Amino acid sequence: MSDVVRIPEQALAGVPQFSFKPSYRKHDGLWLAHVDVGKGAPVIFVHGEPTWSFLWRKVIPPMAAAGFRCIAPDLPGFGRSDKPADVSWYSYDRHTASVAALIADLKLRDATVVGHEWGAAIALRLAAEQAERIDRVVVLSGGLFTGHQKMTDAWMAFRQLAQRSEDFPVAFLLRAGCKLEPGRDVIAAYEAPFPRASAKAGARAFPLNMPSGPDSPGARVAQRALETLRSEARPKLIIWGEEDRLLPLQMGRRFAHALGTDVDHVIAGASHFVPEDAGPKVGALIAEWLRSAAGGAGQRRRSLLRWAR
Repeated sequence: MSDVVRIPEQALAGVPQFSFKPSYRKHDGLWLAHVDVGKGAPVIFVHGEPTWSFLWRKVIPPMAAAGFRCIAPDLPGFGRSDKPADVSWYSYDRHTASVAALIADLKLRDATVVGHEWGAAIALRLAAEQAERIDRVVVLSGGLFTGHQKMTDAWMAFRQLAQRSEDFPVAFLLRAGCKLEPGRDVIAAYEAPFPRASAKAGARAFPLNMPSGPDSPGARVAQRALETLRSEARPKLIIWGEEDRLLPLQMGRRFAHALGTDVDHVIAGASHFVPEDAGPKVGALIAEWLRSAAGGAGQRRRSLLRWAR
């Protein structure tokens, strides 16, 4: 295990609009944080890059009010969770395993998993590998990266920035990926988990972990997950920001088509960080969809594919 950065609890105590109390658990030698709000059918929210569970602060209230239990982990290297300082420690496998362990620890069943951007790649893989626990999946501006996709110039520039920049520019990326100006307090909240360059290894690693070709690490397991999800009738909801420049809507339609479905909602006035630009609307859309999907949940077919462990 590399050196680990641990953020004092008080460093994140005053972030705006985020009064949810964290819970902690031990996994893979790290202390990992999550929030658990509301009662009802479980919904797991997986953030992407370079955010943390704070991303969901405007999505969770309408979901909890609609009668759902909202669980939002901070992935290793993000938010209140421990942060290994070695970029090479991080991988698609490790991130996926951390959320899988949370689902098992909380004994969740009949769950919905929601993922944004890289979090969507984790959410979709979890849905494929844990069909006995996950009944539905929601994707926000993300998909399964199999190494076959042609990425945008903006994405490749972002990857190069992560590769060469030890002091990852969190504020710059957040502002560039939002249609609306988040405001100083919100930007400060996203920067708070990263008080120094060594705390940003996880943020630097995410774009580097994305498969650049079909033989890259993580590409084959993503392809298998894609094939599993495409072959079954489990409910999927795809939401995209109309003005996303990092992963444009055209790419979103390709991601959805690969899963055998379409983009269900295009959010006007939203860019890449859809939960930031339009959080309450996203929460309301997911809640309404879950209420509709619940009626047919008993009819869905579970995948018959077995996963090699």
